[in-house]
Amino acid sequence: MICKTDRFGKKVITIAKKANVIGIVNQKGGVGKTCTAENLGIGLADAGKSVLLVDLDPQASLTVSLGLPHPDELETTVSDVLVKIINDEPITDKEGILMHPEGVDLLPANISLSGLEVSLVNAMSREKILKQYIDTIRNQYDYILIDCSPSLGMLTVNALTASDSLIVPVQAQYLSAKGLEQLLQTVNKVKRQINSKLRIEGILLTMVDARTNNAKEISSLIRETYGGKIKVFQTEIPRSVRAAEISTEGKSIYEHDPGGKVAKSYRALTEEVMQNAEKRRKRKLEQLR
Repeated sequence: MICKTDRFGKKVITIAKKANVIGIVNQKGGVGKTCTAENLGIGLADAGKSVLLVDLDPQASLTVSLGLPHPDELETTVSDVLVKIINDEPITDKEGILMHPEGVDLLPANISLSGLEVSLVNAMSREKILKQYIDTIRNQYDYILIDCSPSLGMLTVNALTASDSLIVPVQAQYLSAKGLEQLLQTVNKVKRQINSKLRIEGILLTMVDARTNNAKEISSLIRETYGGKIKVFQTEIPRSVRAAEISTEGKSIYEHDPGGKVAKSYRALTEEVMQNAEKRRKRKLEQLR
């Protein structure tokens, strides 16, 4: 918080820049986490926000999708940075962070992240290693998005601990919806024991095939079951072959298929996320007055 006096002598309260840290999480693979992290991040950058994307998946899907097809050849990745945190070694400004042509920064990953997850078991404050790193850079960005691995292991727990909020992509299929309850139990446990301020930004329905009754039924079921206590985004991401192609292009959906329905949906999601952040900012300012 910054308190200043304007030229009329009136006290003006502003909030210093501090990134909204959002984890993109679901223990089930293939639900659109990486696609959401990439396109929401670039959508926010297009809207004038400074954005860092953190790849926290040993499969390095986000890194590959952003045009780095050989992540194991990268000199510095997220695992190198986190090892320095564990060993209490200094980190240079923006160490390991790469710039993408579409306006976002990326902290990439590779397979070495798998070994780090094993090492975390014996680390002091093991759940907070990523948070310690995020805290050193969060005043440099408006948004930090963390693309989580498809598991509920120690890396994902680190992401939940470091995040202010979570976006949960859920495919509009029965098994994806069924696994949501287990994830929410883990989120509640982390909230009780480690990160009391953690909240769910929203459940995001992905790969929705509006032509099928099954997708419509699952969408309605999720909104009826969770909508009363957890926000379910109005935006739904439709199924699209064009969206599946972007991982080989190293570009966002906005570059690959700018006029398509998926690009339109991610623009709408970006707007929803920014509106939520603005509402919270205004509430915080009112509380400080």
